[in-house]
Amino acid sequence: MTPLPIPRVPWTSAVLLAALGAGTVRAGRRLRAVPVLPADLPAAAGVPRAGGWRLLTARGVEADAATFLAACAHAEREGLRVLDLLPADLAAERALGLLRLVDPARYQGDRLGEGRGAGFAVLAAEEVLARAGVDPDGPRPGPAELLALTRRLKEYAAGATGLAIAPALSCGPPAATTGPERAAELRAQGLPPGAQAAAQLAGLGLLAGAAVRQGRWGAAAAGLYWLQPYLAFGGPRSPLHPADLARATAARPVRSLGAALRTAAAARGGRGGEPDPGRAAAYRADLAAGTDRFLEARRPDCPWCGSGRLAVRVRVPDLLQGKPGRFTLERCEDCGHVFQNPRLSPEGLDFYYRDFYDGRGGEGAGTVFGRLGPSYRARAEMLRAHVGGAGPESWLDVGTGHGHFCNAAREVWPRTRFDGLDMGDGILGAERRGWVETGYQGQFPEFASKLAGRYEVVSMYHYLEHTRDPLAELDTAAAVLAPGGFLAVEVPDPESRMADLLGRAWLPWFQPQHQHLVPAANLREALADRGFTVLVEEHGAAHQGNDFFGAVALTAARLAPDPDRPWGPPATARARALTGLVRAAAVPCFAGAAVLDAVRSAVARVTDGGNAYRVLARKDTP
Repeated sequence: MTPLPIPRVPWTSAVLLAALGAGTVRAGRRLRAVPVLPADLPAAAGVPRAGGWRLLTARGVEADAATFLAACAHAEREGLRVLDLLPADLAAERALGLLRLVDPARYQGDRLGEGRGAGFAVLAAEEVLARAGVDPDGPRPGPAELLALTRRLKEYAAGATGLAIAPALSCGPPAATTGPERAAELRAQGLPPGAQAAAQLAGLGLLAGAAVRQGRWGAAAAGLYWLQPYLAFGGPRSPLHPADLARATAARPVRSLGAALRTAAAARGGRGGEPDPGRAAAYRADLAAGTDRFLEARRPDCPWCGSGRLAVRVRVPDLLQGKPGRFTLERCEDCGHVFQNPRLSPEGLDFYYRDFYDGRGGEGAGTVFGRLGPSYRARAEMLRAHVGGAGPESWLDVGTGHGHFCNAAREVWPRTRFDGLDMGDGILGAERRGWVETGYQGQFPEFASKLAGRYEVVSMYHYLEHTRDPLAELDTAAAVLAPGGFLAVEVPDPESRMADLLGRAWLPWFQPQHQHLVPAANLREALADRGFTVLVEEHGAAHQGNDFFGAVALTAARLAPDPDRPWGPPATARARALTGLVRAAAVPCFAGAAVLDAVRSAVARVTDGGNAYRVLARKDTP
């Protein structure tokens, strides 16, 4: 029997075709979801209120009164406080890039989503501008500055920011964007220009290779890429009509290659991470006396149970920032408690926390926390079965950082008053943005008497492991909660199997910041001693899917730390070259790690065994 002639389909081309086809369909779907302002207001609508609104436009962009009034009317109707306006003639590649980043159907409701826009016109409520410290009468910004402003304003209008197409708005004649301009625009959106350029060049190389070596399937993939702008915006019903559509389609491969090369060159030349002299000098002064003074004397017993039977669990340098020092975690052989020994002094805490959550590392930390929305909502949902009606009236999130959890949890409990407490300056910004109602700055035990009995819920999500005395923190939580209130705790699990598998590259060791890692049995006992009843304990659901990805990141950072870190030696060409080489070699490792983490997360949820656990307990005694 003669087998049927089944044509061989090269997998590379098939994957490229599928990805490009899905991207084209997604762009069309998202484009249709962007509201379009009316070109002329209907007479029945009357004159909308324009008071309290300001329209900020980039240099060279002019908006007429009808566009301004239509934008005001749309914003008020939709409950928006910030509205980015897309010109009808927006350049094709810029429009495709925006549609890759933003799903308009979810954009407004995503309280943690980053602010995105076209970079030409933004309507904002005056009260939002005032809280954000923006002078609407200042010099006109360029596109990059307006992109950064949109990103910032969404933080101050987290659930009230949207997009709309303004048919009468024009961004002017299409002009070629230089490499430095494109790099600046990417940085303004929180995107690394070097990595973006590398990804674009890799994609173009893959397409070219498929077109040359894989016959008609490769040519089909390259052709789909070539025609993508026209397929997305060339239809008669497209609300966007890019002025450069014909040229953007005809010369797309050449224009994309040129843009990627210019961006890569600008990224190498710009190196926005270089330390400022003042910060570097301050670190040199701190390090002049050595790092031993940042550690207290080693204690001979377990801070949890008092046992003297201790064993070294792991010794590890600062793999997070690459600051000098070496740290030891010891494990109690009787109760299993893992703790930093010797622990950091208050001066050491100040040194090693500096420029991580605030300052130099503040933006990066905020970006990471902003991508944990599903985890934040799952934590908030944990109370669903134990509180009725509209939920708790008052909630204090301890160790709230920049307030990301409180901001996201409002989606679950919109009527709850969320307050936050943290030592860093981020808590003050959280209060200004409205992510917390009241921000308390300082150590939690300092507020025990002031806040006694005030809250229905206290949460400590990945906070307890950072504290110097976790038992004192639990005592304070018991004091702050009203009788019948709830305490929610989430911490890394020192009994996770991944801790043994990955050794010192296990991310939750998080040295030198994590000072205590508490086994679940110990936490349950401590809560019972303080009059709490544990209602729920979850392990798999609390798993953080970053074991392998974190191990690759820590290993890469150890092999080639950031050459521009202000606490390190002056950067050399050799150090920069080594860092670039290690980061390039780590790309496939990161890809493999992401796959392994996805499998690991699925297994963790089935077996209820992850790298973290969360507990919900009720305070039963007064």
